[in-house]
Amino acid sequence: MIQSQKVIFNPQQSSGSKKTIEVEIADLRKITEVVKNRYGYDFSDYAKSSFRRRIQRIIEILQFSSAKEVITKLENDPSFINTFLAEVTVNVTEMFRDPSFWREARDQIIPNLFLNHETVNIWHAGCSSGEEVMSMCIMLKEMDILHKANIIATDIDKPILEKAKQGRVPIKNMALNEKNYIRFQGQKTLSHYYEEKDGMAIIDPTLFAGVSYRNFDLVKGDVFNKFDLILCRNVMIYFNQNLQNRVLKKLHESLFKYSYLAIGSKESLIWCEIANKFIIVNNEEKVYKKIKD
Repeated sequence: MIQSQKVIFNPQQSSGSKKTIEVEIADLRKITEVVKNRYGYDFSDYAKSSFRRRIQRIIEILQFSSAKEVITKLENDPSFINTFLAEVTVNVTEMFRDPSFWREARDQIIPNLFLNHETVNIWHAGCSSGEEVMSMCIMLKEMDILHKANIIATDIDKPILEKAKQGRVPIKNMALNEKNYIRFQGQKTLSHYYEEKDGMAIIDPTLFAGVSYRNFDLVKGDVFNKFDLILCRNVMIYFNQNLQNRVLKKLHESLFKYSYLAIGSKESLIWCEIANKFIIVNNEEKVYKKIKD
């Protein structure tokens, strides 16, 4: 007799519950199946450990008793998919996150692009709540070339994409964002670019005039444009190797020859199938240049 595989989770003690929640592998597969068949999102190649943690988080936040309640909710409440996606896709971001990367972008990447271009196309793949896009727009504004940039920002999560469009950041987050900006060595202060209202920092909307926000699934979506710079940072750490390969091929196809790809600090192209089609521009900041179609 083959025993059923189980993944055992222990909720944090701070939750006040000592009950052990058991999430069966079969339930995780069922969740993946329901989400794919009913809503068109494919999580079958997401890193299993990460996916399990996110399902566990959903169970704890909504105080479900088991993963079966997640399945039932997905099957019977179409609106629940928005909550599910928001938790599973992990929307943790900052303005000018990894300031040394932004210095590299300002001092090397963008100037090199403009050696041969009058305008540039930039894609923020997996833009989350938009802090990375805000950072790009502020940087380009300070370089006096924002009007020469066509920026597309995409995310799989529709509600978080709507949030990104609004250009609003909780004021409590601005202290960390300001620290990042100072380390980036910006020309002003971040407060120059926003107004405070009702506990939110409202970013100057004129900064986003050249930004197009689109709902896009990196897993299933087709190549839709060509770009001079793609930022897909801290997205693929949640994918298994198979899915990373597929996404990286898509990003490669979306780049003009001799254009740039920036990925997260814990990510790499070295092992992937198309590694020989890129050269390393900055290994520490994980910046690559496409050299082969």
